[in-house]
Amino acid sequence: QGLKPLVPTESPGPDPVFGTSKPPPGLPASDNFLYTNKVPDLQKIFQRPDGLPIHLKRGYPDRMLYRTTMALTIGGTFYCLVALYIASQPKNK
Repeated sequence: QGLKPLVPTESPGPDPVFGTSKPPPGLPASDNFLYTNKVPDLQKIFQRPDGLPIHLKRGYPDRMLYRTTMALTIGGTFYCLVALYIASQPKNK
C-alpha cells in the first residue's frame, strides 16, 4: 500500500486570495480596489534627497512624534534616576 501523501497531488487551482482577478463576492465588478495605491507617492517622499532622516520625512506629524518620544524617554530616565536615588537613601526611624 505504501505511504499516502499528506498534501493532495492535484493542483487546487488559483489561490483564492492572490491568484484571482475576480472581485470578492458582494463587491460590484466596477469597484476593483477599495482604495488607491499610495506607494508611488510615498516612494517619492521618502527618496527625496533633502538630507532629513527617514523618520522625519513626512513633516510636522513626524516631528511631533519624534519630539514626544524624546521627551518621554528623557523624562522616564530622569524619573528612574530620582527613584533610584530616593530608594538608596537610608531610612530614618
